[in-house]
Amino acid sequence: MERGNLFIPGKLPYARGKRPEVDCILCAIRDKDERVKNLVVYEVERFIVTLNLYPYAPGHLMIFPKSHLLDLREINQEDLKELHRLTTLSLDVLDHLYQPHGYNLGYNVGVVSGASMEHLHLHIVPRYRNEMGFLDIINGARIIVEDPVETKDKLKEAFKQIAF
Repeated sequence: MERGNLFIPGKLPYARGKRPEVDCILCAIRDKDERVKNLVVYEVERFIVTLNLYPYAPGHLMIFPKSHLLDLREINQEDLKELHRLTTLSLDVLDHLYQPHGYNLGYNVGVVSGASMEHLHLHIVPRYRNEMGFLDIINGARIIVEDPVETKDKLKEAFKQIAF
């Protein structure tokens, strides 16, 4: 079966290396730097939950520490508990809004793993029946059915309602 290429509008320049001129995109999001798009949906003292600007599916979230860390093993036990709490909260919010049939959760640590940013972040990707498989996804094919800006507004409101 031959597969066609799917393109996300606006991603090609990013993939070719045209990115905001900041040291770290996630640190720039944390600092509310105007050179990067702000898609933050929830924030606590030491972590931020944001949408992925180039999502694999509607509601594709990333959770990252405000501290510039490179590896999961750098997070202390207290922060790991908070990260877990934010992960389960994010799943609850996504279940509420989108009713996905499953999730992919994961970290890309190091450039050879596919990490496009050297700042630790957890991906939460909602998954649905009859969509491409995970191998299709990690090989770069994407189908986007909702603008991330619309997703941001929905998720910010849902986090306000569901957060404890």
